Amino acid sequence: MAKLRISTGIVLVVAGASWMGDAWAADSQPPKTAPAAAASTPKACTDPWSFIATDCVLSWYGITVYGTVDIGVGWQTHGAPFDPRSAVGASYLIQKQNRSPRWSLSPNALSNSTIGIKGTEPIGENFSVVFALDAGFDPYSMRFSDGPGSVAANVGTAQNQQSAYSDSSRAGQWYNGQGFVGVSSPTYGTLTVFRQNSLTLDAVFDYDPFGASYAFSPIGFQGITCGGGNTENCRNSTSLKYRVNVGDFRAAALWQFGGYAQNNASDGAYQFQAGGDISLWGKDKLSVDAIYSFVRDSVSVALAPGTNDASGMPIPPFLPQTLTATISDNRALMFVAKYTTGPLKVYAGYEHIKYMAPSDPQAAFTDISGNFVCQGCDAINNTNINNAAFGMNGLGNKTLQVMWVGAKYAVTENLDVIGAYYHYIQDSFFGTAAGGPAPCSGPEHAQCAGTFDAVSAAVDWRFAPKWDAYLGLMFTQVNGGLAFGFLQRNNVDPTVGVRFRF
Repeated sequence: MAKLRISTGIVLVVAGASWMGDAWAADSQPPKTAPAAAASTPKACTDPWSFIATDCVLSWYGITVYGTVDIGVGWQTHGAPFDPRSAVGASYLIQKQNRSPRWSLSPNALSNSTIGIKGTEPIGENFSVVFALDAGFDPYSMRFSDGPGSVAANVGTAQNQQSAYSDSSRAGQWYNGQGFVGVSSPTYGTLTVFRQNSLTLDAVFDYDPFGASYAFSPIGFQGITCGGGNTENCRNSTSLKYRVNVGDFRAAALWQFGGYAQNNASDGAYQFQAGGDISLWGKDKLSVDAIYSFVRDSVSVALAPGTNDASGMPIPPFLPQTLTATISDNRALMFVAKYTTGPLKVYAGYEHIKYMAPSDPQAAFTDISGNFVCQGCDAINNTNINNAAFGMNGLGNKTLQVMWVGAKYAVTENLDVIGAYYHYIQDSFFGTAAGGPAPCSGPEHAQCAGTFDAVSAAVDWRFAPKWDAYLGLMFTQVNGGLAFGFLQRNNVDPTVGVRFRF
């Protein structure tokens, strides 16, 4: 389970030493592979004060250092202890281990803290080599984000004592964000290889009013949407990705060509995207995209529940809690839209996800965090593999629908007000091998029909070129089968924080 860890603090010190050279602008989110069109060159930082107080960038011989540090504090009406390993840190969203009111450190509430490098190097004609490498970390502990590792760390811990763990594609790697290289042309598009965001993750960044925030967006916190069903598939370590723009229209494709042994959370995946930006009356613009995804033998890790009563409520001693990898084939179709008119942006999205039996049931493998899991190994290393969660032994295929609407309004050039509503619908897929399908809608089985709702609002104030302060909250609630095994059914997480982006 042990993995090589490189101190994020060391990386930050190295970044702080890079004060000179030509510069490119740093992205607020880990960069997408944009065409190599030249932009106006921002000034380079010349001393520590200009780095902190101005919009200068850190660049040296064409390599730009960029990052985000997001820290805060918050309150949870039904929360769980802070966990320095997980990408989210605090249990903003209602989860199975959430249980009691508490104050909490609240890292990465508005966006994940990251450190990385990127660059663009012209190679002739209108082609350039592009590259980026970045990692997410917890700004309080300075540890690399490790979602699966945080789940594994709670193995054997009673449910009412567990910390705020969450599965993630960020699994403690020093490249847990992106790590790609490729060729880009404004005419022929951009082709990149190795670790990259899924097309659906890029879409969540662009079409979620909160930009995949952990504290104010469930589709940012969970990663179900960006992973085409499972959060570990939001990023692919060995993949080819191609994007091209033709006038106001665009197309993209992604192919994951490696498997578990190459630090992927599936045995293969592909995605296709089509969309565009449509100019309407005046300066108004409508952006739309559609994305199809298929993931083969997708992995999701969680802790197997202990004993539950007839209504699905956990009962003491809340054990065992076994590290369980659920394997499935997933198909998803996402539609997203954004309308911009003056200072107002209106967002909407919908994703239909189908979970099916895996193409290749697994007996043993090493997950993306370095944990070895094997089927029926509860007594050996407290792990297990579930290949029969969907479409077998009387259980049907699972259908999950995710939808959201929201808006962002620029009150001034530096002050935004944001609000959104998110809704999940799970269809019943419960049944028995002897009796076949047995539809249900209560919390007595995880396979019963159920719903999830979230309402969030926040104010974001950019008070300096690289600094912003925010205040917001999110209410989340589970019902029916989606509430199976939960200690509590809802949570409210008022959170305040400060973010520094360079």
